[in-house]
Amino acid sequence: PGHDAIVHYAAESHNDNSIADPEPFLRTNVEGTFRLLEAVRKHGIRYHHVSTDEVYGDLALDDPAKFTEETPYKPSSPYSSTKASSDMLVRAWTRTYGLRTTISNCSNNYGPYQHVEKFIPRQITNIVDGVRPKLYGRGENVRDWIHTEDHSSAVWDILTKGRTGETYLIGANGERNNITVLRMILEAMGRDPEDFDWVADRPGHDRRYAIDSTKLRRELGWRPAHTDFAEGLKQTIDWYVENESWWRPAKEATEARYRAQGQ
Repeated sequence: PGHDAIVHYAAESHNDNSIADPEPFLRTNVEGTFRLLEAVRKHGIRYHHVSTDEVYGDLALDDPAKFTEETPYKPSSPYSSTKASSDMLVRAWTRTYGLRTTISNCSNNYGPYQHVEKFIPRQITNIVDGVRPKLYGRGENVRDWIHTEDHSSAVWDILTKGRTGETYLIGANGERNNITVLRMILEAMGRDPEDFDWVADRPGHDRRYAIDSTKLRRELGWRPAHTDFAEGLKQTIDWYVENESWWRPAKEATEARYRAQGQ
């Protein structure tokens, strides 16, 4: 009693960490999902599973296609493979035990309260600290950015209006390559857009993600509120500048991990 639904956001979610040590990803993403599915099976509670577009692998940089709900799974990293595994558990428990579930696969989030190990907060906080930002490889990898508030509003619509047993892709048509995003951050913070260092690329680095969210928009009427990426990025920068006390405790250990990985 007292619980209408479980929304499973919890995940080990950083690719670099999964490459360095995959085991926590198996425990949290696979076993953790199993435990929650068993709990909702026992209590008959509605369950929504938050997943990632990375389960689909990647797209070529010159490929006009986008991921849809029918795209085959082809995960590249320990992180994305454990998320793909968790999606499969949800589908199997739904079919076998008749659970009331939905799944969403979302593109890269940005916004306030994101851990400083992630791409955008790491660049912002390095600049705050007077440290030159670092960029993997050639900076051509494309991510499909969505503001965290838009992700949450989509999850709410799926939870309250989505069809049981269905998967919905969440995206806001925010494709940008990493070098473009980094230059936007540098310029917004009053720095030379070329004031960064190149570092060795991540092993198995996915080239491009892109979401086709037509099903979500057509069936549930969802629309993103943050459609101006430059404006959303500026608000995010302002938040990190004004909330150093929130991210500072994690910054030193995060950078130490990156240094140990040569990044």
